[in-house]
Amino acid sequence: MKNLYLLFFIFHFSCLIAQDQKIKVTPVSTQKIDASFLVGLDGLENNYFVKNNVFYKQHKTDIWEYKNLSLGTITKIDIQNPLKIVLFYENFNTIVTLDNQLNETQKINFSENEVPILVNATGIASQNKLWIYDSLSQQIGLFDYLKNTFQTITQPIKGTLKHYESNFNSFQWIDENLNWYSCTIFGKITLLGKVPDFDQIQMISNSDLIYKKNKFIYYFTLIGNKKYLIDLDKKTFDNFYYKDQILSIFTNQEIINYKFTTP
Repeated sequence: MKNLYLLFFIFHFSCLIAQDQKIKVTPVSTQKIDASFLVGLDGLENNYFVKNNVFYKQHKTDIWEYKNLSLGTITKIDIQNPLKIVLFYENFNTIVTLDNQLNETQKINFSENEVPILVNATGIASQNKLWIYDSLSQQIGLFDYLKNTFQTITQPIKGTLKHYESNFNSFQWIDENLNWYSCTIFGKITLLGKVPDFDQIQMISNSDLIYKKNKFIYYFTLIGNKKYLIDLDKKTFDNFYYKDQILSIFTNQEIINYKFTTP
């Protein structure tokens, strides 16, 4: 009988360990939105979203839009600099930049470059430059959009980019083996670590990320390789966005903002 109790205790304890630790989040606001995909929010109470391949910016009751259906589907949108928003149309190897009222300020067709570039990834960088991953050379480089010049800064990269993000000073990506890398503007590449499999993911620091897998959303940190289940009151959602301790969930044509603090 004692052995039976011992086995039960060991089994129960093992189940508790196997369960993901949870993070409670507090809803702070809800906003109705008519969109297909939430791109993100900025610190000025602007929402950015896509509907029917048209890009929108909304501030309370004011709405701006940018539409260029001749370039096909929008592949990627970078809203880090609200004064210079970057839209990437991969099928036409073209990048469009917009001002804060979504007026087109520049259109760059990389197929017309003196040395052709096949852009597979891009984002805003510092000093009037764009991050570019050229799939022809498999190299990361910086494109000066004022001088129309491109300079590679790395050797060819092995593997494929499963996901990528960038900021003014670094370009980060996760390859098909779930390895997380970072590259500086000087071309130094660092392996940050290995991440869990995901359906959607957002890097929130050089060690932390939030990701969606199946119908659940998690916080993961490379520090101790710890994973936490984010406990939402909404069990189904389309996509999410994190900024400044606010986790925004897009579901059923509304945005629900949660206060989120990392453990």
